[in-house]
Amino acid sequence: MSAAETTHPGLDPAALDELAAGYHRRPTRLLTVQYLGGQLAKVYAVEAPGRAVDLGTWQDGLHLAGLALQSHRETGGLGLACVILHAGGDGDYVLAHSWVEGYMSRLAVFNGPMGDPGAMRPASTGLAPCVWEAAVLAQERAAFVRHVLGGEGPIESRVEAWSSDVLCEPSG
Repeated sequence: MSAAETTHPGLDPAALDELAAGYHRRPTRLLTVQYLGGQLAKVYAVEAPGRAVDLGTWQDGLHLAGLALQSHRETGGLGLACVILHAGGDGDYVLAHSWVEGYMSRLAVFNGPMGDPGAMRPASTGLAPCVWEAAVLAQERAAFVRHVLGGEGPIESRVEAWSSDVLCEPSG
């Protein structure tokens, strides 16, 4: 069987090989825990090679996240959220994720040109988190279940434990 053939119909081996060859870890770190849009939010930075996230220059992105989180709060939000500020290789992204009633979550995604957070707009319908953003959301789901839903003691101490359980992905 040649490299272009596969036993899995619909699989694109060449495209998957190209993605695998270009994959690299991206530094991911917690920037702050603060109230945005009426919710306690962990704010993360994800940085492509040569890019950086600085809270001072991402205020427009944080403002968009705050508006989204306020909307989530008004439609069943439970008051806990995370925000991802992603200086990507092809543009900038802001994701605002909230836990809402019924074990559900809401997600708003914004994107714009590289280095211009003020030009961000709501992303096209259907755009979902990339592999680096999904890692943050997976960590946040695990922390929410571990501490808030499955933890013991008063809710204040469980929320405190949740707020300090973060993803830190060094470069390299």
